[in-house]
Amino acid sequence: MASRTLKRCEAIQKKLGKKKIQIAQVDADNVPALVKLIKKFKPDLVVNAALPYQDLHIMDACLAAGVNYLDTANYEPLDEAKFSYKWQWAYQAKFKKAGLMALLGCGFDPGVSGIFTAWLKKHKFDEIRELDIFDCNAGDHGKPFATNFNPEINIREVTQRGKYWADGRWVEIAPMSISRMIDYPGVGPKKSYLIFHEELESLAKHYPSLKRARFWMTFGDEYLTHLRVLQNVGMTRIDPVKYKGVDIVPLQFLKALLPDPASLAKGYSGKTSIGCDVLGSKGGRDRRWRIYNICDHSACFREVGAQAVSYTTGVPAMVGALMMLQGKWTGQGVYNVEQMDPDPFLDILGKWGLPWEAEEMAVETAEPFRIPALIAA
Repeated sequence: MASRTLKRCEAIQKKLGKKKIQIAQVDADNVPALVKLIKKFKPDLVVNAALPYQDLHIMDACLAAGVNYLDTANYEPLDEAKFSYKWQWAYQAKFKKAGLMALLGCGFDPGVSGIFTAWLKKHKFDEIRELDIFDCNAGDHGKPFATNFNPEINIREVTQRGKYWADGRWVEIAPMSISRMIDYPGVGPKKSYLIFHEELESLAKHYPSLKRARFWMTFGDEYLTHLRVLQNVGMTRIDPVKYKGVDIVPLQFLKALLPDPASLAKGYSGKTSIGCDVLGSKGGRDRRWRIYNICDHSACFREVGAQAVSYTTGVPAMVGALMMLQGKWTGQGVYNVEQMDPDPFLDILGKWGLPWEAEEMAVETAEPFRIPALIAA
């Protein structure tokens, strides 16, 4: 395990034992230093759990060192709140020529959401037409305002314009302008907002039969009120501003003020409910299936000292790495998880702490997902 902040690595090494993990200090933005470190340890795979800004640097290092690559979130430029797979997909020829594999987005969403979709397409549908990914965190950490993962990445994600796939084109909407009540498995009805999420981009590409693909996420009223105020006073800006002669980025300063997501784990109660609702056809008949995982914050803390949002990202990354190391997921080039065989991954996901359920639903009860007029300016 390597990080720019060695103390974090040392804390994990102390917990696990020196015989189980080796640690090192490195700046992931320093490609030559990263290449040197990779060549020193000679791993079979580099798992990128750093920030999305660093994806391309780590991919460059893997190419130079001749090692396979896996990450959990797609690249995002530091100076623009816009994430897309286009920058990483552009590495296809480089990884293929090197005989290496790069697996993108192997967290939960993106990650398991794409694998869920692939499993349903393989086993339950001849064709999928409508996909709704739903993500509910019904937990309570007791803080007036905090984010469940890196504050900078989280706030950049939810304040950008929304977007969804409809009839062969992307439809953009104002941030948080479309909301619906969704009945989440294991949690119940929660107000949910349509936002853009990266797996929509890859799923729309790899499943051309999709007529519509959307992503829904829950946000509490208090969270949205705080976020609106922070936006209004300029604290979510990502461009530098002068303060007493020094350039500071307001969002980065705000990140320093907010609770560390890892600190939320102790005392975190409630559950997450994440999955996919898919409409399509099988044997000439319309069908609808829902597939999902429910994860308990307090159970995650008892097991590994983390909250469920971290747990649901970390476990799939580990399972994806296991798929590559065992030769069950192979290839040369750049891949998204839905291009892999979903069966060996989902066969063991429950064993490692994320059991899942799939159930057929009545097509006629597909509301609120089956809303025909969701195109907005």
